[in-house]
Formats: sequence, C-alpha cells, structure tokens
Amino acid sequence: MKKKILLGLLAVLVIIQFIKHAKNDSGDETYGVATKYTVPDDVKSILKVACDDCHSNQTTYPWYANWQPSAWWLNSHVKGGKKHLNFSEFTKLPIAVQNHKFEETIEMVKEKKMPIGSYTWFGLHPEAKLTDEQRAKLTAWAQSNMDYLKANYPADSLVMKRRKS
Repeated sequence: MKKKILLGLLAVLVIIQFIKHAKNDSGDETYGVATKYTVPDDVKSILKVACDDCHSNQTTYPWYANWQPSAWWLNSHVKGGKKHLNFSEFTKLPIAVQNHKFEETIEMVKEKKMPIGSYTWFGLHPEAKLTDEQRAKLTAWAQSNMDYLKANYPADSLVMKRRKS
C-alpha cells in the first residue's frame, strides 16, 4: 500500500513539471519609476537586489523556479507583489497613487516588512537583507520624491480619493 502511494505521489510530481506559467521578464520600463523620478545609482542597486524580483517587470528567477510546485509559489508572490507595487508601471498611476506608493514604501521598509522574510529564507538572496544604511537610503529617496510631488502639484491632487460605497 505504501509503495502505491509513493508511486502515485512520484507520478503527480513528474506530471506537474509540465504545467508552466508565463515568466515575468518582459523588461518593459515604458512607465518605469525612473522615467519620471531620479533614481540614484545606489538606490537603483538596492531596488535591483531587494525589490525588482517581485515589484517590477523583470524578475530574475532562481534555479528552483523551474520546478513545480515551488514555481507556482514564486509566481504567486510575484503576481501579489506587482499587484501592490510595480516600479515598471509606476508612472501609469495617478499622481495621488504614486505619492501614496512612495509613502507605503517608506512605511514597509522602515518597519522591515520589505523585503519579506521568505525572500531570504535558507540564505536565499542574501543581498536582499537590507542594512540600516540601505533602508535609510531607500526611505530618503522615497521621501524626496514625495517632497518633489508636494512642491510641484496642488495638495488636493496628492490625496487619495475615497471610493463611494
């Protein structure tokens, strides 16, 4: 009985390897954050190693992204990350939303909620474990962009409008 169960599990594992999803590697930066906002090289390198895999159109996939079910799990994280914040499509958003996304970036980075813990589990992506100095650079960059928006747009255009129920 155990042998049949193990063979059945093995068969399922082999079969699911043929079920693939589209990769997030278009690299399309037409509406990227850098098309409107200055992104210094040090911030660019922080974004590349700690944010872009889940928050842009240019995910760098690790070796285990070729194996199911870990590929499904990774794909789910990337889709969820891009749904909340996509630096590759940032300037498509209304100004108020861009301002809010910078504010959320500051909050999430300061509270050490980003990058998420699972991104660095088991020593994976060690470069994404941000130092306090990197966190300070990233939050200062986001704050400078909020300051730029505040100086160049009317205050009411930077406020998120409440949806009517």
